[in-house]
Amino acid sequence: MSPPRIASLVPSLTELLLALGLRQHVVARTGFCIHPAAEVVDIPKVGGTKDVNLAKLKGLAPTHVLVNVDENRLETVAGLREFVPEIVVTHPQTPQDNLTLLEQMVALFGYLPGVTERAAALSEQLQRELQACAVQTWPEQRVLYLIWREPWMTVATDTYIARMLAQVNWQTWPQVLGGPHGAARYPALTGNEPWLAGMQRVLLSSEPYAFNASHLTLAQGLCPQATVQLVDGELLSWYGPRAGAGLKYLRGLASPQ
Repeated sequence: MSPPRIASLVPSLTELLLALGLRQHVVARTGFCIHPAAEVVDIPKVGGTKDVNLAKLKGLAPTHVLVNVDENRLETVAGLREFVPEIVVTHPQTPQDNLTLLEQMVALFGYLPGVTERAAALSEQLQRELQACAVQTWPEQRVLYLIWREPWMTVATDTYIARMLAQVNWQTWPQVLGGPHGAARYPALTGNEPWLAGMQRVLLSSEPYAFNASHLTLAQGLCPQATVQLVDGELLSWYGPRAGAGLKYLRGLASPQ
C-alpha cells in the first residue's frame, strides 16, 4: 500500500494528525493550522478554512483531505471531489464524539506505525476526563459565551462549544438550535435582549476574536450581574487531542475557588 498524502483543512484535525505521529504524511494545511508550531511550520499552506486554494492543493496531490461540516464550505468539498481520492468528513458535536473521531483516524491510518497506540492513549485520557466531569455535581450556570464583537456573537446550544460547557452544567444562551451548519450556529446579539440580565457568567473567548482585558468592561455592560472572564478558546472549542485537556481546564474554571 502506498503511503498516504494527507491534507487537513481544519486546525483541530491537523493537530490530531501530528499527535498520532503522521507528520511525514501531512502535505498541506490551512493558515489557521498553527499547532504544534514547531511541526507545522514546514507544511505547505493552502489558504484558510473558508477560502482554500484548490489549485495549489491539487498540485500537492493529496490522497486524503480532512474536512469538517462546520468549518469548511460545501463548494470547497465539491471542488475537492474532482481530484481527491478520499475526502474524510468530520463533524464532532460533543466531547464524546472525539472517541468516534479517533476510531475514524485508526480506520484510515491505523496500519501505519504507532497510530493505533497513540489513538488509544488519547481515547483513554479523554474517557478519564469525561468521567471526572460526570461524577461531580455541578450547579447550573446561565452562560453567555462570546466569540465576536461588533456585532456580539455567541454560540447555539447544539454547537461543540455549548456541549463542552454542558459537561459542567454551564448552559449557554440564547437557548436556540443552530442546525448542522451555517450562520444560525453563531447567533448575533443586539445587546438589548431581555435575557442578558439573567446571565450568571460571561466568557470571552480568545478566538476567533482575540478578546483581552480591555473588553471586560464592555462585556460587563451586557450582563451587569454576571461574572465576566477571559477563557482559552482553543481548549474549549478545539476537538481532537485538546479535548481531554479542555475538560480538565473547564473543571478548573467551574470548581469553587
